[in-house]
Amino acid sequence: MKENRIKKWINQLTQKRSRVGSILAWQQVGRPVWTPRQYDFLSEEGYHKNVIVYRCVNLIARNLATVPWKLYQGDEELKTHPLFDLIKNPNPMHTRVSLLESMASHILLSGNCYLEAVGDNKIDELYLWRPDRVQVVPGEGGVPEAYIYRVNGQERKIYVDSQNGQSSVLHIKTFHPLNDWYGMSAIEAAASAIDQHNAVGSHNLALLQNGGRPTGALVIKPGADTSTHLTEQERQTLKDELRLAYEGSDNAGRMMVLEGNMEWREMGLNPKDLDFVNGKHLSAREIAQAYGIPGMLVGVPGESTFANYKEARLHLWEDTILPTLDKVMAEINRWICPYYGDDIEFRYDSDSIPALAIRRESLWSKIQNSDFLTTNEKRAALGYGPTEENIK
Repeated sequence: MKENRIKKWINQLTQKRSRVGSILAWQQVGRPVWTPRQYDFLSEEGYHKNVIVYRCVNLIARNLATVPWKLYQGDEELKTHPLFDLIKNPNPMHTRVSLLESMASHILLSGNCYLEAVGDNKIDELYLWRPDRVQVVPGEGGVPEAYIYRVNGQERKIYVDSQNGQSSVLHIKTFHPLNDWYGMSAIEAAASAIDQHNAVGSHNLALLQNGGRPTGALVIKPGADTSTHLTEQERQTLKDELRLAYEGSDNAGRMMVLEGNMEWREMGLNPKDLDFVNGKHLSAREIAQAYGIPGMLVGVPGESTFANYKEARLHLWEDTILPTLDKVMAEINRWICPYYGDDIEFRYDSDSIPALAIRRESLWSKIQNSDFLTTNEKRAALGYGPTEENIK
């Protein structure tokens, strides 16, 4: 029975030679649900233009990808196995680390991650799909009918087994309260804070390029001589001359000489009145909170929630990175491991993570100072085997 299920799933795999160019005939069965978000726009405004989002995404994704993976069958660690080799080198363009970093980045930016298994009668390679190119065709019972991948005006459609939900495409998504088929990213929750942060940066840059002075107006005071009123051509000429002589950072500090009844009046609020610096730090803190990262790790001043950098790093790993890693690993274990054997799954060793050393040191100290435990009980609590002598 298991062999038939494996063969059926393997037969759904896209042929290896067609991983970049094979386009399947697209039939309209039901109505595809197009992603309701503009992934490219959010990525452009957030990841490309906002240093806080860039730092948050890379801090989580890069650290997550560095955690070593181990393959187990029951309690026995497998040193060599085809699945282990597949994850280690998923395709010619990725290693396990780079693939996991890209997967985590997609989840953090779009709330969705799509991984495709391809091969000739077996799983040879794994490829990552860009989320904004994917559409989910809704099916019955909450199970998608198919996944449609569009690129360069062409489409491919990969169906999902309606009985068990298995497919050659793995869809990892975060929780979305208003959408059954797509996940919600942190960048959506932090969109307002990102806009504010970008707006402050753009304003400060424009202010610097204009010599550090806010917007103003050249006012001609009324006098007895009505000839002081400028014609439209004279007004435009004066504006051009002022722009050429005083506008821009290269002209900052130049003295303005006005004639007659002319007067310069500032029309904009200065940076102190608008309190741009504090507003920018507040927006940065909100973005970091959306991603679950302590502010001090992304350079936000005044963040004193944690006593030191080590505690902030520990919080980052325990509350953000490890839960994301657990989700990715659990989905891969559910998706692909059953077809390589019974009780096979990936795990990671938390003791190999340097940031968690402070927690391990505290635990070891408590166990070591526990007078009511025997030596073997202390060793068992730390994951070690017993010794021949059972003494306190």
